[in-house]
Amino acid sequence: MSLDAGSNVSPDPQQAFLFADPAGHSLSPRMHRAAFAYAGLNGHYEARRVPAEGLAEAVAGLRRQGVLGANLSLPHKETVVALLDDLSPAARAIGAVNTVIHRQGRLLGDNTDAPGLLQALSDAGYSWRKGAEVAVLGAGGAARAAVYTAALGRQRVWILNRTRDRADELAAAWAGQGAEVEVRATDLHDLPWSRVSLIINASSAGLNAPEETPLPGFDFSLLPAGALVYDMVYKPDETRLMREARSAGVKAENGLGMLAHQARLAFCAWTGCDVPVEVYLQALNVGGAT
Repeated sequence: MSLDAGSNVSPDPQQAFLFADPAGHSLSPRMHRAAFAYAGLNGHYEARRVPAEGLAEAVAGLRRQGVLGANLSLPHKETVVALLDDLSPAARAIGAVNTVIHRQGRLLGDNTDAPGLLQALSDAGYSWRKGAEVAVLGAGGAARAAVYTAALGRQRVWILNRTRDRADELAAAWAGQGAEVEVRATDLHDLPWSRVSLIINASSAGLNAPEETPLPGFDFSLLPAGALVYDMVYKPDETRLMREARSAGVKAENGLGMLAHQARLAFCAWTGCDVPVEVYLQALNVGGAT
């Protein structure tokens, strides 16, 4: 369903939420409120700080009439799976949920991070080249979506994490699905960086901490020509990881594009309204609205 701006406002109020801990930094309310306004829907989006022990109660509340669903962020993307009635094929394959959809009292878990990342990488000019390899930094829910995205591009994936056991677990989980694409956990100095055309930071390193980086002291000149560093972190606008990559002549992008694309897909799943991604980007003061 496509909509033109200025359509009639619906009479019934609808609600959607973000459950995260912390939640105060989120830009999701800004985007979704703009989407409700553009679509002419009487809706409200609220970011709520939900600690781990409060997740079950918060998710149960999504079954109320008038609630469309919720987004999930750190630390809930994996633990929420056990609280839902069903999963989309993507969420089941990834093992993580970032979007819960309420349908007549039942809760469906979906993952819009992966297709959102795929579109953001395309916007950044990245092309999936045969034989290229991808390094994913992190091993949580966002990293699971990044591995899934890289696998869709038929790329060999290397997982780096501060805790090697978590990286091993993610690689083993992927192998356990019988995937054709090779996914391995590794350490910084064992990775063949000269073949890595894409680095995805799917960890929280750098989030609201400008001088924190998941790759301290890394030599970006090891990467091949045309490589891209994609940092899912979007606050600050330029992380230390991005700054150091750019200073070495490597292209780097933050996570705002992914944030906008995954929000668009979540909103469409909740409402059936496909609001243009430019609405979300404008709400973030990017894409020509700075």
